[in-house]
Amino acid sequence: MPAGGPVGEEEFAALMAPLGPFAPSPRLAVGVSGGPDSLATFLLAHRWAMARGGSALALVADHGLRPDSAAEAEAVAGRLQARGHEVRILSLGLPSGPALHERARRARLAALEAAAAEAGAPWLLLGHHRRDQAETLLFRLLRGSGETGLAAMAPARALPNVMVLRPLLDMPVARLEATVAGAGLEPVRDPSNGDPRFARARLRAALGDPSGDAAGTQALALAADAFARRRARGEAAVAERLALAAVFRPEGWVRLDAVSLGRDAVARLALSRLLRSVSGQPHPPPREGVERLLAQGGGTLGGALWRGRVLCREPAACAPPVEARRGASWDGRWHLDRDVPGATLGAPGADLAWLEPAARRDLPAVVLRGCPALRHGDGRVELLPGGVSFQPAGGPPA
Repeated sequence: MPAGGPVGEEEFAALMAPLGPFAPSPRLAVGVSGGPDSLATFLLAHRWAMARGGSALALVADHGLRPDSAAEAEAVAGRLQARGHEVRILSLGLPSGPALHERARRARLAALEAAAAEAGAPWLLLGHHRRDQAETLLFRLLRGSGETGLAAMAPARALPNVMVLRPLLDMPVARLEATVAGAGLEPVRDPSNGDPRFARARLRAALGDPSGDAAGTQALALAADAFARRRARGEAAVAERLALAAVFRPEGWVRLDAVSLGRDAVARLALSRLLRSVSGQPHPPPREGVERLLAQGGGTLGGALWRGRVLCREPAACAPPVEARRGASWDGRWHLDRDVPGATLGAPGADLAWLEPAARRDLPAVVLRGCPALRHGDGRVELLPGGVSFQPAGGPPA
């Protein structure tokens, strides 16, 4: 096959195979910006799903960052709909301000995840390719990322509601361009991708490799892959240690055995994961703080409290109550899937004298004070009510 030839169906199937297993008649969602990378991903994913009795949904995100972005999203959706494809437009309406590209990426991923889950598509495909991987490695290197960050983007990543798949991470962009051209589609070019005000655009220009097939780009992608293999080995070691030392409870806390946890580098990583999950923080706590907590065998850090065999949310750090509406999130940890008119979702408070013994579930008092509770307009309080699920912002510990 020519270096710049389109990606074939069998080739794409081989790229998807290690990202499974997939259910019969798989339902896929694909993030489509209109560029050649996302269009090619959708076309390939649609053919792959159809060949297996499934379907693919194109999710076109309109950031609203440029005056003509809505019209471009409509145009992309229209072209795909004219070919009989299922399409949904997601309007994000992001405000201007600092870190625009970073905020846009986060908002887009969150919107894609929610839309895919709502559409019954447990797999969300993104069109990142070899040049994207090289840029990500350089970007994180310049930010001083550690080994985990230098692994760049993973081909498969679990989010609370979907599995994100990037089957084309080692594909040069020239081949994606050829795939789109072969299908008779004209991609949309986002002018902000070349705007030197943005760091990624400057990195893209520095690479000077529009095809994504130059030796420098390939070397960076190989480096990211090597870091990814090291990260995978570390993930396996952390998962094994967590299985020995920690029991995660449905009330959002951990029964932790300090002896089984140990005090080595794997223990530090495992404890960092646990702290992030029970505190509801989107990012890991500082390494120095984790090491200090590990050496002490307890204490508080980043909104988490470790006391004896209990690791839980620090009650004093809980977020204020929120209105109890369907889709509400509280404290970066709990998600509500129903409307409760006139009620708020928050911590029950320090005074637990009102709580019936049966409702305590033999939980430590410090855990109870950080659990979710519905406070109704008539004063009634429901601890750990139905309809709430533990979905920490930083994801599960392993």
